Amino acid sequence: MKTKSSLSKRIKRHVTGRERDFFAVTAPGLEKLCFDELTSLPLSPKHAITVPGGVEFKGSVLDCYLANLRLRTAGRILMRVCMFKASNFGQLEKKMADFPWELFLRPDVSPDISVSSRKSRLYHSEAISGRFLTNISDRLAGFSSDMYPSQETGNVSRGQQIFVRVSDDRFTVSIDSSGENLYKRGIKKQGGTAPLRETIAAAALKLAGYVPGEMLPEEILIDPMCGTGTFSLEGALMAANIPPGYLRNFAFMEWPCFRPRQWNYLRRESEKYLRVPDKPSIFASDKDNAACDALEKVVSKSHLADIIQVSCQDFFDFSPSKRNRTGTPGLVVLNPPYGHRIGTQGESRKLFHDISGKLEKDYMNWKIALITSDRHLVQKLPFKLKSYRFSHGGLKLTLLVGRIT
Repeated sequence: MKTKSSLSKRIKRHVTGRERDFFAVTAPGLEKLCFDELTSLPLSPKHAITVPGGVEFKGSVLDCYLANLRLRTAGRILMRVCMFKASNFGQLEKKMADFPWELFLRPDVSPDISVSSRKSRLYHSEAISGRFLTNISDRLAGFSSDMYPSQETGNVSRGQQIFVRVSDDRFTVSIDSSGENLYKRGIKKQGGTAPLRETIAAAALKLAGYVPGEMLPEEILIDPMCGTGTFSLEGALMAANIPPGYLRNFAFMEWPCFRPRQWNYLRRESEKYLRVPDKPSIFASDKDNAACDALEKVVSKSHLADIIQVSCQDFFDFSPSKRNRTGTPGLVVLNPPYGHRIGTQGESRKLFHDISGKLEKDYMNWKIALITSDRHLVQKLPFKLKSYRFSHGGLKLTLLVGRIT
């Protein structure tokens, strides 16, 4: 008999009360960094391994909440819901026939099926997607919204993305717990011509050794070609110890198993560790007046003015010594145009050469994080840096970190 009470017991037994498999998606090349982040969290179990494109881990639904709240380098968190083998549509429909979608989806949520297939006899993504949509619709037709707990979660989208991956006739079905990609922190609304994702900025800062709060006096961070301010804003979240997911909503808030009390507890616990630096330690600047004005508005609205100071200034006119009152070299971060969406590749190479000269002249002994799309330019630097290769927006990029000596 389908009742609210029996459904609640089934959800507790099969979803919230059971260890489940999750997958933290990250940019190719940053899997190890995401793994280190994940295993540093106070998760209940800590079974995690890196695989191409992310980190697989086991845990509870509460661990899934925590991963979304705290991970800075993950793009989204997927919960595996089933795996099976099917080589034709008859087998696929049979495997799906009794799957309990009501435990994972509310009847008033619209599912969006994303299919990828390789080396499989079932390769037509639209046909696969159609079978899943029909199966989900038929299954949920026997359930009504009043059988589920009321959800007061604010402006959460009534959509739910489901990922179906088919490889060698093996199906892996996952439900997205994040909603919008996790690089959307809920802070910055303005976009740029070639914006850097917050997850990449966080990775660059970590790999460059940015550890605000662990050094006294506070380590200076200079972002002298800030654009939309991704490096500065991400650095400010780290400096204030604000979890990257603290200011946004997630898809798991629409899950039948979602418990607001547990989620609010995690948020309150994170508030105990928030920090407010004594004075600005992050200095953002750009020669674009409009970009600086937009960033200043975001900084003010986000209550980060105690951490970030914005000025309109060309990088080549900027003097780090005027900002660095401590006398101790800090960290300079740069993501100059690659010559793809802004300028030409010839202009990009010349700019890289000019930047190298400026860094050698004014930033000696500073730590640096520098991103380029042309790995051959690395050989032209007058100082040695460690390089990391990763993908971003369809481009293969190189992150250079180290100390200018």
